Amino acid sequence: MHIAEGFLPWYWCLFWFALSLPVVIYGFWQIRKVFREHPEQKLIIAVSGAFIFVLSSLKLPSVTGSSSHPTGTAASTLLYGVAMTSSLSFIVLIFQALLLAHGGITTLGANDFSMGIMGPLVAFLVYKGLKKLKVSLVPTVFIVAFLADICTYITTAVQLALVYPTNGSVMASWVDFMGIYAVTQIPLSIVEAILMVMFFDYLSRTRPDITSGKLTIKKKKGTDPKPPAPLEVER
Repeated sequence: MHIAEGFLPWYWCLFWFALSLPVVIYGFWQIRKVFREHPEQKLIIAVSGAFIFVLSSLKLPSVTGSSSHPTGTAASTLLYGVAMTSSLSFIVLIFQALLLAHGGITTLGANDFSMGIMGPLVAFLVYKGLKKLKVSLVPTVFIVAFLADICTYITTAVQLALVYPTNGSVMASWVDFMGIYAVTQIPLSIVEAILMVMFFDYLSRTRPDITSGKLTIKKKKGTDPKPPAPLEVER
């Protein structure tokens, strides 16, 4: 969810900037560290950022002052965690605000908090639980991608409800926003989750070094190569 320019009072804009900025700065520090220590990861980080940019640019009109779209944050959340996802989202949101008139500069902090921090945070915590339970790749990626998307719109509904309460009730306003968002966001979240499953399935087969230790990949029976027969040496 992107909140458009001018739909938040200045003090709420400052509030969300204050919450988001420390996480974003820490994320940039992490990106710099990965670039320095693991330069081979630069391409994957770029692909993760591209997912966020492309999917979150697919804007569908929604309730006044916002829009519905996939978020694309699941890949970076699974591979690099919340802080780096917030930084990649921050970069994407700046480009979208300046080049696509999508979101806004004054609402940058609010949009990054919902799309780059809260959605990925909930998804990452659930991912850690699924990893401990040794849940396999497909359900793990599907659940994480779905939650990263759906929790973004839940957070955006909270942000708008705080500013535009219904008859003085923030909860009533939140329910209204949730009901409107659900029409478009639930199907979008499911489609995005399926796309992420396909991507990580491909990644696990072509670059197992990247997914190793992050996802439980169950091998099919009969896929392990047979050990070579011992050589017979003639005497």
